[in-house]
Amino acid sequence: MSSSRGPLLAWALALPLALGIQFAWADIALVTGRQSSIQELGREEATQLYLGHRATLANGQAAVLIDLPPGPVRDAFYLDLTGKNPAQIRAYWSRQVFTGRALPPRQANGAEEVLRWLAEGQASLAYLPTGVLDQRVRVLLTLPSP
Repeated sequence: MSSSRGPLLAWALALPLALGIQFAWADIALVTGRQSSIQELGREEATQLYLGHRATLANGQAAVLIDLPPGPVRDAFYLDLTGKNPAQIRAYWSRQVFTGRALPPRQANGAEEVLRWLAEGQASLAYLPTGVLDQRVRVLLTLPSP
């Protein structure tokens, strides 16, 4: 009976990869496009930007931020960077929008769209699992896996 579990286990491990599902334990990198003028970004500045406390980078350039769709990577990013869980982040952004203080980051459909937007200069900053990074982006900050 144990021999029949081998193929099942292989499918269970391979299916998420085949579907492009990212595992929550990968490090998350805050990135910019390879051609971007952004040279560095500290954790505090990233927190202020992703909570809407600031709309510009230290150099005065307007920040165009990108969010991944809801899921484990997005949840881990916000929890690590801001200390807020998914429900807290949703409530926080609802208040920000309702009061007119700030708008949330633009939401991409997935990692490939984020990479494309950064490469085309349509965005300043985004976060991605380190496993999907390629030559189109430059890492500014890495958040260790939980």
